[in-house]
Amino acid sequence: MNILHIDSAITGDQSVTRKLTADVVARLTAANPAAKVTYRDLNQGVTPIDGEWFTAVRVGTDNPTPTQERHVQISDELLAEVQDADTLVIGLPVYNFTLPAQLKNWLDQIARAGISFRYTAEGPEGLLTGKRAIVAYAAAGTPFGSDLDHASGYVRHMLGFLGITDVTFVPADGLAMDRDAGMARAEAALQEIAA
Repeated sequence: MNILHIDSAITGDQSVTRKLTADVVARLTAANPAAKVTYRDLNQGVTPIDGEWFTAVRVGTDNPTPTQERHVQISDELLAEVQDADTLVIGLPVYNFTLPAQLKNWLDQIARAGISFRYTAEGPEGLLTGKRAIVAYAAAGTPFGSDLDHASGYVRHMLGFLGITDVTFVPADGLAMDRDAGMARAEAALQEIAA
């Protein structure tokens, strides 16, 4: 088993999603001692896509600049980590009702036409199939799955767009109102995850 462990919270040791992703990975590796874990902390920085990125990665050029070469290298590296993984464990903290910019940047980097998805006569087709994603969701006041939650649906959609349709959420919500109850909901969801 190859596990890709993704954190994106800005809150360091106080992060609920970091605790939950660590718990999920510990559970998976306890059941699969030979599992390989690749860790990426998106809070260390993920380059946002821009016009220079588009020219380098999407269009391509015969004489790339050093900056363009770096764009391709970063995107290829991030995508290769996903391609190599059987299971993705993703921390999804909710900031202002949606996902953090660094997690959005990561999704933008790995959404590559012809590599992670393709266009067909029937519509887009995800190419990162056969993978599982476990998403640790944490929010102070945004109820998981509610009309205010613009994070979990987007992440589920993007993963599905890329071909990852086996997606399980471990939600810890309402933490500002009743932290114990929110953590109890997450723990109950964690217990349901088959290692």
